[in-house]
Amino acid sequence: MSEKLLVPSIEKRMSALVELARRNFTDNSLPKESGPPTITISREFGCEGFPVAEKLKALFEEKTGHTWGIMDRDLLAEAAKNHNLSEEIFKTLGERHRFLDDMLSTFSSRWQSERDYFKLLSKQIVALATAGNVIIVGRGSSIVTQKMPNCFHFRIVAPSDFKVKVIARRMNISTDEAVEVVRKRQKMRDAFIHDFLGKDVTDPTWYHLIFNNGKNTPERIATTMFRYVTG
Repeated sequence: MSEKLLVPSIEKRMSALVELARRNFTDNSLPKESGPPTITISREFGCEGFPVAEKLKALFEEKTGHTWGIMDRDLLAEAAKNHNLSEEIFKTLGERHRFLDDMLSTFSSRWQSERDYFKLLSKQIVALATAGNVIIVGRGSSIVTQKMPNCFHFRIVAPSDFKVKVIARRMNISTDEAVEVVRKRQKMRDAFIHDFLGKDVTDPTWYHLIFNNGKNTPERIATTMFRYVTG
């Protein structure tokens, strides 16, 4: 089964991102050096990263009155399939057209290598993080944006039995199947970061806070993140 079953609908998140892009295009009230915050969420496979991101998004929107976007691999890929939609979104984020071209190339058949792909993806992550008011889930975003002053980095971990139960329930598979899915997916995620960045995503010094999903609900995690960022 696809990991896409574990995340909110592409259409809903794409709509929010379009609104975010349009506002960023017209809102010049903040100087670049004090732009709005960006949140990165790293998580072990099987942790409730997207429920946390959804609840965190709602908290920030209620406080600020601005639209927040949630970005991940699937949303970037979906945007790339539709040139007009990509133009609408990415012309107004970060460094605008330069990153639109990079993003479209990222998902084309013209890849020179996977390393070239990650270089382009990293540029796109930086563009989104620069614009702010966005939650970026995974894809090494915590490491790529590590030195950006408007970024806050969080990681979610959990015991193996918790992650297996979550995956078995959400993917409607047996416990034995879930054990194998969690093992394979986590191995793929760790290898992705190590191969392209040469870093250990589990290093706690990358993050402002680390949460144990086995002992904290998505609501509590999101609320703590929100309070930390808003001070």
